[in-house]
Amino acid sequence: MDTGDTAWVLISTALVLFMTPGLAFFYGGMVRSKNVLGMLMYNFFAIGLIAVIWAVVGYSLAFGGDTAGGLIGNLDHVGLKDTGGGEGIPTIIFVAFQMTFAVITPALISGAVADRMKFSAWAVFIGIWSIVVYSPVAHWVWAAGGWIFEMEALDFAGGTVVHINAGAAALALILVLGRRNGWPNEPMPPHNLPFTLLGTGILMFGWFGFNAGSALAANEIAAVALMNTFLAGSAGMLGWLVVERIKDGHATTLGAASGVVAGLVAITPCAGFVSGLSPIVIGAIAGGLCFLAIQLKYKFRYDDSLDVIGVHLVGGIIGSVILGFFASTGANEGGRDGLFFGGGTALLIDQIVATLVTLAFSFVVSFVLAKVIDATIGLRVDPDAENAGLDTSQHAETAYAMAGRI
Repeated sequence: MDTGDTAWVLISTALVLFMTPGLAFFYGGMVRSKNVLGMLMYNFFAIGLIAVIWAVVGYSLAFGGDTAGGLIGNLDHVGLKDTGGGEGIPTIIFVAFQMTFAVITPALISGAVADRMKFSAWAVFIGIWSIVVYSPVAHWVWAAGGWIFEMEALDFAGGTVVHINAGAAALALILVLGRRNGWPNEPMPPHNLPFTLLGTGILMFGWFGFNAGSALAANEIAAVALMNTFLAGSAGMLGWLVVERIKDGHATTLGAASGVVAGLVAITPCAGFVSGLSPIVIGAIAGGLCFLAIQLKYKFRYDDSLDVIGVHLVGGIIGSVILGFFASTGANEGGRDGLFFGGGTALLIDQIVATLVTLAFSFVVSFVLAKVIDATIGLRVDPDAENAGLDTSQHAETAYAMAGRI
């Protein structure tokens, strides 16, 4: 065991877990005040449910010995069986580190369904989704024997496994769920942008563990990933604000927060495979394009409440595909060279294949799952409950007892 590497992964595990409360505040500030506790609960509940599922069966399906030609892991580690020992770091801390990824990925979906999804339906959806969608995709990409892993497509910290996966599921879920009452004609402004900015800061802080921790060692690759994360998040904010200022005439605090997240999403698959000024370019492109992508919901009339599709799906696609251009073995000898660094189009093609298959698989399975839940227990609260707000109708609580709800 290497004590330094173990200490770093221990710290990174705590950092990534802290991202889920950060996400709760990021999203919570953007909903109306009558739904803020409902949004916080979506996220906090994921910590409880998904952690238990991961220990019981999720980890084994994701990282157990390969079965079915690289499609799914076996059941050798059910109930954390045979997770002692390890090489370099203890196996059990790797299990815990990956558990935090399994927790935050379904939590990301919550922003798309804000204001209208039953809590009971949410609980059932993310529980099943973590088993039938998240674990298989994690196996494909990160487990030895997984078919994308064997294809040698690159995903350092979750462009496909986390962001495309969650974004595609969000799109499927909202198509079944339908639009919020009054959207898009009724104004639905964020009720507490300071919450959103606080959540952004927590997310950026935790993202250092998310990306640099994925090196699984306290080494130069972790250091490069940390710097890339910082630069891409910063450039993402600038890219978003420039395009927002040109299009709408103002640079907003919500835009600054969203741009940071867009840059962080895009650098996630690239973090340990690029260096130099590449993360600045990647982050700036993602910030600008993700701002433009959120406008699509008004054109195509799908109600992505808090822009999960525009930021996480589009940002994940940008990061995963652009890695085919910017990857460099100069940054990481264990990676591959992209088109701009003499590698030709081979990596780019592999990245596109991994992106498209992950998107299609997550969308189709999530759509079917949403349809089944809707036909049984129902996905959506009734109109009266939606008008009253999820805080009172789903949880019998109010966030602001002395304030009027909007």
